[in-house]
Amino acid sequence: MTQTLILLFHPDYQSSCANRTLADAAGSRPGTSVVDMQALYPDGRIDGDAEAARLLSAERIVLQFPVQWYSTPPLLKAWQDAVLTRMFYIHYEAEGAKLAGRPLLIAATAGNIPEAYTTSGANLFSLRDLLKPLQATAHRCALAWQEPFLIYDARRADAEALEAAAEHYVARLAQLETRQAA
Repeated sequence: MTQTLILLFHPDYQSSCANRTLADAAGSRPGTSVVDMQALYPDGRIDGDAEAARLLSAERIVLQFPVQWYSTPPLLKAWQDAVLTRMFYIHYEAEGAKLAGRPLLIAATAGNIPEAYTTSGANLFSLRDLLKPLQATAHRCALAWQEPFLIYDARRADAEALEAAAEHYVARLAQLETRQAA
């Protein structure tokens, strides 16, 4: 069983600095598996059987992505539609019910500064508020919602800032593991 499953949804992972640094650091942890979903499904056709099995084999689930236009990348939405609809509306007893209580962590990067995500900022809402649809999804799927791991100003972060963010991410993943074991 995969202990921590990180599903990485980045439409241009090759050009990413922030998400790549986070994923590389997380992937070095024992028991952590990082799956580049865009590389796996470049045409957007999600294999529901494989993805349901992947989720069922995980003790902890992390969705990692850059925020794009106040939302998730398109492939993450397609994955939700294909996989979660299948697991929670079509095969609930055989699949969806078996995920109940597993922690779900959102790891999101934003290109703008934290102040832009305030009621008086350029984006009008906090990043946490913009992620509420994912929190509602976690609730509907009986997943244990975790406080999101958020990185701001990701496009302008230098190597030192990205390394510090990666260290915090690895620590947060370890905390998630420890909290679940307690």
